[in-house]
Amino acid sequence: MIDNVKVLGRTSKEAPDVLFWTGSRYEMNVKASNCTAYIETQYGMQEQWIAVLINGSPVCRMPLKRGVNEVIIFRNRDASIVRNVRIIKEVQPMGGDGANYIRLTDVVTDGELLPVEEPKLRLEFVGDSITSGEGGIGAHNEMDWVAQLFSAYDNYAYKTAEALNADYQVVSQSGWGVYCGYNNDIHMNVPGIYDKVCSLVSENGAGVYGSQEKYDFSAFQPDVVVINLGTNDSGACNSENYTDPGTGKVYKLSKNADGSLDEASAAAFDGAARAFLKKLRSENPESYLLWVYGMLGTDMEEAIKNAITAHRDESGDNRVGYCRLPDTTQDAFGSRCHPGHPAHERAAAVLTDKIREICG
Repeated sequence: MIDNVKVLGRTSKEAPDVLFWTGSRYEMNVKASNCTAYIETQYGMQEQWIAVLINGSPVCRMPLKRGVNEVIIFRNRDASIVRNVRIIKEVQPMGGDGANYIRLTDVVTDGELLPVEEPKLRLEFVGDSITSGEGGIGAHNEMDWVAQLFSAYDNYAYKTAEALNADYQVVSQSGWGVYCGYNNDIHMNVPGIYDKVCSLVSENGAGVYGSQEKYDFSAFQPDVVVINLGTNDSGACNSENYTDPGTGKVYKLSKNADGSLDEASAAAFDGAARAFLKKLRSENPESYLLWVYGMLGTDMEEAIKNAITAHRDESGDNRVGYCRLPDTTQDAFGSRCHPGHPAHERAAAVLTDKIREICG
């Protein structure tokens, strides 16, 4: 670890300076005229992108090459001014893409790094492609599956944390759901990976920098856990059956004519959602659990609310709630048919007000 560099995001005890998840960042207060960071990265096909923000404003967005990268943060600046620097990982962990991560190896200045103040509020966001920032950048007609079209800082999670002056971390994966993925694959469920540092990142079946370790939840206890899941479970209703190659069992979520889940699908989703709320409560005993939904439709709203009510009735846990986020209007899409800048702005505004109400 480099003195006075704050690391935000899930890391392992083995490698507390390695970042896996989208929105993870290195933050430092730099009093110098020149500042250069050295960042190591590896990946298979999808390059790792970073954004550099100075005093909260983006000044650079770039892909990293494999190996160690020299990133000039600033040069020839007034050395008497302290500048807040954030180096943000823009891309989610890409499952199946080998060892994909970033690691800050050094920061070189002609001045000094000063401590970063710790905010009073902590947030965690658990979600899918919306929370991963897929399509958050790029033209409307861009549809390629590439890391370039992900953005962590132009995202409702980052915007909400900034509005509340909060630290935050993210666990999210495109295409994944509560019960299953968009394609009915039951292995693509976020609850199944929630308790690991980042089990999606592996090389030749082995963990990378402690990615397969059980996460130490005491390292970051959020005041509010925001769950934004259900969109891909809804999408699964319009996808083909999934046959588990290990068991041969066939899985398929389906809807009734009125758009509600059929009885078997409702039971499957409800069981998965209630089990996840129970797990979240176990790992975050003091957190408020806030389920949000609605940026890409509201098909699963009733099922989500039912699961929350059942969890409350079963456990007596009243620190659980629901908040509908604004739907993405036609003028607010980014690339890949995903929410763009205006949609994330609107969602962050609603969510910020809700969290202020919760936390007083």
